[in-house]
Amino acid sequence: MAFDYKKEYKEFYLPKNKPGIVTIPPMNFIAVRGTGDPNIEGGAYKQSIGLLYGIAFTIKMSKRGSRQIEGYFDYVVPPLEGLWRQSGTESIDYSRKEDFQWISMIRLPEFVTKKDFEWAVSEAGAKKNTDYSKVEFFTYDEGLCVQCMHIGPYDDEPATIASMDAFAGEQGYALDINETRRHHEIYLSDARRCKPENLKTVIRHPIRIG
Repeated sequence: MAFDYKKEYKEFYLPKNKPGIVTIPPMNFIAVRGTGDPNIEGGAYKQSIGLLYGIAFTIKMSKRGSRQIEGYFDYVVPPLEGLWRQSGTESIDYSRKEDFQWISMIRLPEFVTKKDFEWAVSEAGAKKNTDYSKVEFFTYDEGLCVQCMHIGPYDDEPATIASMDAFAGEQGYALDINETRRHHEIYLSDARRCKPENLKTVIRHPIRIG
């Protein structure tokens, strides 16, 4: 059976729909950076998703090709994630989507090295005649966070975020969002196929001892 990160690491991917404190270890991702409204059809954000999945599935299906990656094990491609930031605010202002600075990303299995990633970029580019140069090998050491499962439309996230930040304060922590530690979302639902009221999104905020 294929290894499924969501099932094996439920504390990271399947939290309860009430806030909790968690420490996230360093992880490697494939990532694309960009700016602007993620809802623009055919825009940079939606293009980034296609680029990420092109590389993710090239690595996953490498077992059927000429490159045998050392330590490879069969796995389910982890969910799409996003790090979000806006200048001039610690929080997120959903009325200013055009001001988003984002990093769209998918977790890599531990066996994938920088060289394996570089091979996948070259392999995918040749097979799909697509420029994957925007995709990078990205290590994120997230550390101490408050997180919660948000159920519902993305635009309803502020209420969940307010409860998370309040909980963190009650536990003696302070919000620690900055250029490198960002508002983090993990998308467990496919927004193209799921009703908005049923969307499941893990939300994380970096914190520090207050």
